[in-house]
Amino acid sequence: MTFAAIEVRSVHKHFAGVRALDDVSLSLHAGEVHALVGENGAGKSTLIKIMTGVQRPDGGDLSYQGRPVSFTRPRDAQAAGISTIYQEVNLVPLRSVAANLFLGREPVNRFGLIDYRRMHRAAAGILARYGIAVDVRSRLGELGLGVQQMIAVARALSMNARVIIMDEPTSSLEPREVDLLLGVVAMLRDQQVAVLYVTHKLDEVFRACDRVTVLRDGRVAHSGPVAGTTRLRLVAAMLGRDIDQVRRHGATTFGDEQRDTTGAPLLRAEALSRRPVLDDVSVDVHAGEVVGLAGLLGSGRTETAKAVFGVDPLDSGSIRIGGRRARRWSPAAAIRAGLGMVPEDRKAEGVIADLSVRDNIVLAALPRITVGGFLSKRRQAALVDTFVKRLQIKISHPGQKVRELSGGNQQKVLLARMLCLHPKVLILDEPTRGIDIGAKAEIQALIDELAGLGIGVLLISSELEEVVEGADRVLVLRDGAVVGTFRGDEVTEDRIMRTIAVASNEAAAAKDDDD
Repeated sequence: MTFAAIEVRSVHKHFAGVRALDDVSLSLHAGEVHALVGENGAGKSTLIKIMTGVQRPDGGDLSYQGRPVSFTRPRDAQAAGISTIYQEVNLVPLRSVAANLFLGREPVNRFGLIDYRRMHRAAAGILARYGIAVDVRSRLGELGLGVQQMIAVARALSMNARVIIMDEPTSSLEPREVDLLLGVVAMLRDQQVAVLYVTHKLDEVFRACDRVTVLRDGRVAHSGPVAGTTRLRLVAAMLGRDIDQVRRHGATTFGDEQRDTTGAPLLRAEALSRRPVLDDVSVDVHAGEVVGLAGLLGSGRTETAKAVFGVDPLDSGSIRIGGRRARRWSPAAAIRAGLGMVPEDRKAEGVIADLSVRDNIVLAALPRITVGGFLSKRRQAALVDTFVKRLQIKISHPGQKVRELSGGNQQKVLLARMLCLHPKVLILDEPTRGIDIGAKAEIQALIDELAGLGIGVLLISSELEEVVEGADRVLVLRDGAVVGTFRGDEVTEDRIMRTIAVASNEAAAAKDDDD
């Protein structure tokens, strides 16, 4: 009987009453590359953490090489032969390649000092085994991300890893680097290493993987051989839709000439490019219009929003606000021009948890409520009172810490901060993620109200239904490029899903032609 290299059975995990994993089972075998896919919040990260000892499941079983195990810390999993290679290379960029390969286990001489000659010789041998041609004495940070990822793989294998978990390994790589990394993945398969390949790129699933499991809302939505499925089926599983319903509808795309261009747009972003995440993306937003950005995780939705708001630099492209071209673009310049943005990750990029509701709301408006260099308490109180009432933010008092609020009320605090600035265009990236149904409905109603007041809204959501119901026009993105545009009655879930799947097939065909 052949045992799975690692297997989870009926695993459950909850955080503060929120279901992260619900009856999830997955097996990974030696000599197999198993893809794990799903949108943000699907439960992929939680599953990885349970498999590697970072977290303990609330229920279910974990077995390794056919034996029940219970890893209480990552070191235990690593000692057993399980290594994780994260999206961001977690090595030391200022140290040499050799030092990173042997980090924490450096060879020493008889005096207890590091034997650099022996370490360099061993490092060169390891890299040669995997076709990585670099000087082991060079600093890791001086190398490309693709090479750094492969060095992380080599380090894992040099520690006798029999299971390697690769978490979004190609998200920041150029196409040439992706090809190199996938070559290493194929080599691992040949060496009977079990690989769990976490990705949002369907092309890589079909190029490199043997089986695929789709998670959605903490449950297994699909699992089976890659050879027995299609891109359309995976898209439907990721978005929680019926594939037969999707097949009954075609996809109709509209060019820019068919958009509603009544009046000049408040925002016009043209040919935005930032390798490798954005490729010639154009979007405009008119007064009172809600424009949705749709696509799977990694399609370029958030990257487009950050480029428009000046968070990330561009290789090329232009941004015009009210017909005037923006120069020296930055978030501060964007705010001065009339843009506001509520980011995707409210905890990391939005609210300041240990500050009060009052301080969080007025943070961006401080210059407007300062008189003679001193904060006007009266203006501050009036501003906070206005938006707490207007958005129905549930607080005990304005001095309450934001971390004590529910997710929905934290999101309203962020919205209040931006609305204090009286923006012309509001960029909302996943505005209803992680909040309850009631708060979600309130924020959706607020978006409609803002559009009714003439504010332009750029809306991003992983919930396809939310985009379809809330947007007047929808741009569909894939791999950082616009692959379809819909407006009015043409905005349907089925057309958007079909467009994503068709674009994925076309990209795969183009890749095959290039090869």
